[in-house]
Amino acid sequence: MSDFNQPLGGNSVPRFGGPATMMRLPSQESAEGLDVAFIGIPMDIGTSNRPGTRMGPRQIRDESRMLRPYNMATRAAPFESLQVADIGDVPINTFHLPKSVDIITAFFDDVLSHDCVPLTLGGDHTMTLPILRAMAKKHGPVGLIHIDAHADVNEHMFGEEIAHGTTFRRAQEEGLLAKEKVVQIGLRGTGYAAEDFDWCRDQGFRVVQAEACWYQSLAPLMEEVRAQMGDTPVYISFDIDGLDPSVAPGTGTVEMGGLTSHQGLEIVRGAAGLNIVGGDLVEVSPPYDTSGNTALMGATLLYEMLCVLPGVKKGE
Repeated sequence: MSDFNQPLGGNSVPRFGGPATMMRLPSQESAEGLDVAFIGIPMDIGTSNRPGTRMGPRQIRDESRMLRPYNMATRAAPFESLQVADIGDVPINTFHLPKSVDIITAFFDDVLSHDCVPLTLGGDHTMTLPILRAMAKKHGPVGLIHIDAHADVNEHMFGEEIAHGTTFRRAQEEGLLAKEKVVQIGLRGTGYAAEDFDWCRDQGFRVVQAEACWYQSLAPLMEEVRAQMGDTPVYISFDIDGLDPSVAPGTGTVEMGGLTSHQGLEIVRGAAGLNIVGGDLVEVSPPYDTSGNTALMGATLLYEMLCVLPGVKKGE
């Protein structure tokens, strides 16, 4: 018997049964004793277009029942290496976004106090700002690998400084991001002005627009990203709309011409060897995901983040 928690196998209880946790893992109330915690943030009050991401964590957990513990491609065996559990959802205030932001930061302060790496199921992209606030308190400014159709660097949205489209402007202004250690991949679509992406470049971010990714492997790009990040603590934030809507339609602000599913895998797998201190998968909106495929993409990418964490052993 392994000393580590194991996902409930499909030959023990049918995959359509069992606990409604990430990968049907054991659940517990806090991060105490864990190396990694899956955490849900059921929130869409920072959303500007189609709602529904408040149901994202539940649907991601549901679709994650298809995932098995061993990574056949990379030979990663995370459940033979790390103690992992699902610690449930952050109890946000669904009627008050600023209060929810503070609740999220406090929740992650506690998780990080246990030296536990959080992998978070979203939820709209507003949630990454309070997580990064907690990360910076623990690790100092972090490197960022941000996969998204949008830069999320608006100055304001309807006069508000915090919403899902302002996250990384606020993070940069607050000094949460390490200098010259931010990479944004998959940005595309229409905008209001060139500044929509050029502000990022002016900050020293590396911006890789989606068109630069078409028809090619992203493994060479990730080799460059690994060299850029070095041993800096790195956070991965993956907005599911970074993928093309042909494979991930269930999200609120879709843009055509996005990354393929295998490019999404290449990005996350290409982060192996980095000092990853946390990650999230955001903006899954089940009302627009009738097949469940978008949530399954999200669950798989979170599993792949688990597989590239420091300390994960490789099977024979």
